[in-house]
Amino acid sequence: MWTIQFFNERVQKDINKWPVGIYADFLRITELVVEHGADLKMPISKALGKGLFELRCQGKEGIGRVLYCTMVNREIVLLHGFIKKTQKTPPHDLEIAKRRMKEVHSG
Repeated sequence: MWTIQFFNERVQKDINKWPVGIYADFLRITELVVEHGADLKMPISKALGKGLFELRCQGKEGIGRVLYCTMVNREIVLLHGFIKKTQKTPPHDLEIAKRRMKEVHSG
């Protein structure tokens, strides 16, 4: 069993405001993460490199992404969530997640 935590309250609030279909898929995926951990593969999760991963949420309203990292003791930290508007993940969103991941790993 794995645990999930949000990097901060703002990340949680941003994801909670997602359109209902995308948010419902996020909840479904987080249940899988708690059960199976970070070993989920495409199309649910994708490794972005250097310890950063994304959860791939979808609904009739569009696509959401949650960037996350793993910690020891079977813990996953959700670093940044956003609604995807372009084919590639915007560099700005990647930078936010990378900066937060450094914070998490440095304590």
